[in-house]
Amino acid sequence: MSTLPVYRWRMAPDGYATRRQLRARGLRPGGQDVAAQLERPRRRRAPLVAYLYRIDLAKPVRPMTPARWAALAKANAARRTCPACGRDAGYVIPVSLGTCVPCAYPEQYAA
Repeated sequence: MSTLPVYRWRMAPDGYATRRQLRARGLRPGGQDVAAQLERPRRRRAPLVAYLYRIDLAKPVRPMTPARWAALAKANAARRTCPACGRDAGYVIPVSLGTCVPCAYPEQYAA
C-alpha cells in the first residue's frame, strides 16, 4: 500500500483537481483512485482534507438521457408530495416535518 502525496492548501501542482473542479470542467474521476490529498490546517482541530484526482485520467461526464431525466423528475416529484394529504406541496418537504407545512401545523392553517 503506497501513501498518497499530501499538499498544503493552494499548493497542489497542476494536473490535479477535486471532484467539484473536475465537474466544473465537464469531467468525472472515471474509476481512477485518489491520486493525492490536499490539507488545509485549522487551529485546535484536525485539518480539512480534499482528495485530488488526475485530470489527464478523467473521463467526460455521461450525458443525461431522456430516461434519466424522467427518473430525476419522478424522484423530485416524490420529494414534493405530502404523505399525509397526497398533494404536491410545490416545494421539497422538509425531513424534519415529514409532511407539508399545512399538515404539520393544522391549527395555523385552519380557515
